[in-house]
Amino acid sequence: MENPLQLKCLNHISLVCRSVEKSVDFYQNILGFFPVKRPGSFNFSGAWLFNYGIGIHLLQSDNPDSMPKIGGINPKNNHISFQCESMALLEKKLKELNIEYVTSDVEEGGIRVDQLFFHDPNGYMIELCNCDILPVTPLPVDSIQSSCSLTNRNVRRQRQQEQQVQLQVQKIEHVLWRN
Repeated sequence: MENPLQLKCLNHISLVCRSVEKSVDFYQNILGFFPVKRPGSFNFSGAWLFNYGIGIHLLQSDNPDSMPKIGGINPKNNHISFQCESMALLEKKLKELNIEYVTSDVEEGGIRVDQLFFHDPNGYMIELCNCDILPVTPLPVDSIQSSCSLTNRNVRRQRQQEQQVQLQVQKIEHVLWRN
């Protein structure tokens, strides 16, 4: 697959906050992020946190009272998702912390993914799940509809390249696993 912008990975997400202090407390003490140095040249309040290979940049709202009210928990709203090891432990911990949440699940091919959704102090939705048990499967070329044959040909070529790379990775993993 092409990478026209030469992207490497997701670096961070930025969240505008009603209160940076309450948000730092939440992301640090509930989700396990730790504070990292933030450039001193910024002329606005904020904090940077890091863990799980991603940064969260918290930015103090200029007008916290104008931020949208926190609504009900809707799993279809925008959210960030974190994989976890024990859904039962998470649910128990959220109950102890008196954090309101809703649960959901997704089933595909006999694999059941459990999901748990709740809000941070600003109303941003957080999902915790065991999503890593659901394989990431590229879609077959036939499932991509396009009226342009050139586009279909390019997509087909990309999928074939991806499949070749996947086979090579599997072979390498097999060799490494034996050693």
